[in-house]
Amino acid sequence: MTRIRLFSASLVLVAGLTACEGFKEAMTAHVDTVARAGSQELTVSRLAELLGPTEVPLQPDAIRTVAQLWVNYQLLGRAGAAGDTLGTDAQADAGMWSMVAQLKSRKYYAIIAKDWGQADPASYEKAYNDGALLAASHILLSKQPEGLDPAQNAAIRAQAEQLAVSLKNATLAQFAAAAKARTQDPGSKDKGGDYGVFARGQMVPEFDNGILSVAPGGVTGVVESQFGYHIIRRHTWAEIADSFPAQYQAIAAQRSESLYFAALEKAANVQVRTSAPKLVKAIAVDVESYRDDKTVIATARSGNMTAARMSMWMAAFPAQSRMRAQVAQAPDSLIPMFVQNVMRNELLLRSADSAGITLDSTETKDLRAAFRARVAETMRALGVSPEQLADSGADAGARERLAAARVEEYMSGLVKNQREYVDVAEQIALVLREKYESRVVPAGIDRVLAEATKIRAAADSARAATQPPSAVPMGAPMAPAAPPKP
Repeated sequence: MTRIRLFSASLVLVAGLTACEGFKEAMTAHVDTVARAGSQELTVSRLAELLGPTEVPLQPDAIRTVAQLWVNYQLLGRAGAAGDTLGTDAQADAGMWSMVAQLKSRKYYAIIAKDWGQADPASYEKAYNDGALLAASHILLSKQPEGLDPAQNAAIRAQAEQLAVSLKNATLAQFAAAAKARTQDPGSKDKGGDYGVFARGQMVPEFDNGILSVAPGGVTGVVESQFGYHIIRRHTWAEIADSFPAQYQAIAAQRSESLYFAALEKAANVQVRTSAPKLVKAIAVDVESYRDDKTVIATARSGNMTAARMSMWMAAFPAQSRMRAQVAQAPDSLIPMFVQNVMRNELLLRSADSAGITLDSTETKDLRAAFRARVAETMRALGVSPEQLADSGADAGARERLAAARVEEYMSGLVKNQREYVDVAEQIALVLREKYESRVVPAGIDRVLAEATKIRAAADSARAATQPPSAVPMGAPMAPAAPPKP
């Protein structure tokens, strides 16, 4: 584990917030509480005192993260005190749902995609000659930006035209030699101007059109683009026959994939609600508050995408991808596309389920073992595993009090960067939330912000008052400058 600062961008964690309606109402009434995990309460004053003197940013998101982290740790402590290692098969399967979904989707995808990109090798040469893929070498003479020196650009173009005439019937070797001597494109100079095989659209339109204006083996006249003046030689089939098949098959597979998902989405009649951008961004900021939210984000014939389901997918993204942060900051216009992509994953998973795709016994065993090992490792790191709490006696209450005290001590050190950070994986937090009652009170976050701000201001003032006076002499004030002479 690596020591990290709580206020760093890499700390995007999750915590448990599930509860029955009666518990939610009870918690709402406790205005001095910011979070609760089982029988443990995190008061507004406690969290404010914890954060006030530290470097943790006093912002709602940062305070919520710390509160949710406290919930996760306390729930693990409660489980450890009860001798509960979350070890049942059902708990492991629930925690590892995203990995199960990924493996099932991969298996199904391998079945439907096995013939994508397959083509008759006898058709390759015709496909190339017809422009299915492009392959060329070029020589570039750069021009001055428009309007700066038209006369100089005219002179450069004249040089390019002369060069094009001299290379009209050049072989690949002759053209490569000329490119090494004359081209001003640093990316292809050492390769004799060669760009190999590529798909249409990778280059500027003028370049693609220039290639297609000549037959394989032909050399263009001057092709002008924003970069300058090009002379382009289109490769013959024989020159690229070895590299063409793999790229052609890859592009054909991509086309087949696009057609498949387009048809899947059309059959499902996926419709993203106009209210989606605001709601999806809110979920990205705080997935916990939407775990039970049935608000519909997108509709489909096979089942709707709700806020609760979106929160599960959102939490499943690896922290290092920073997907949640990107979604929260994205323009509203891009959110429907994101929802479509998540819905695509959902539709693929549903198709896999309909096809009867399952994991084999080895895969299931490995996932369950990984989950249990992660639970045990996390509990031990916090000092709340059943074995570590056993010395407190046989009384469950005593063990729970010891676990809670260890969590409080750990949190105090963590926010001061004195303890190593212990991650509670989403897979574990998900199971904890399902089994044990917990909650973060939104109103409590605002109260913590206000109280912690006062504490920090007082601490800053105290530090400033204790600073020794400067030992550097300030010197006499400077005399005013003489007025300018008339």
